[in-house]
Amino acid sequence: MLQADFTQRVRACERRLYRVARTMLPREADCEDAVQEALLRAWDRLDTLKQEAYFETWLMRILINQCKTFYRRRPPAAAELTEDIPQPAPADAPLLEALMGLPQKPRVALELHYIEGYSVAETARILNVPEGTVKWRLSKGRALLRDAIDREEARA
Repeated sequence: MLQADFTQRVRACERRLYRVARTMLPREADCEDAVQEALLRAWDRLDTLKQEAYFETWLMRILINQCKTFYRRRPPAAAELTEDIPQPAPADAPLLEALMGLPQKPRVALELHYIEGYSVAETARILNVPEGTVKWRLSKGRALLRDAIDREEARA
């Protein structure tokens, strides 16, 4: 793959990369750093891409590994968890708040599948888990999200 092809394909999925990093890392600066590091690693390891058709999936997997590395190096304090969460439209605020409150594994599965539009099979490849695990995380995430929203509505 040529540099121009790599750049073009990265630009096509750049927003998706950032959004996924955002669901895994609470600080905006860490998200930006993780995306940048993932892109550097991808360029350095371009020879490990077996099929160009899976470029975005391969790149997303590198990003998720990078986010995990950032998280292990510097786990967030409880106060940091909502530090840089982007301000959504008022109608989306309860949903985003509930989503960001979920445990990381179901939250990332929900983000990849429902928000980014990856299929269950693609999500499984990105997360490096079996499809059944993705289906379970999606089911668990939906249930947790439903419970969080119901609790919020009960308070209102």
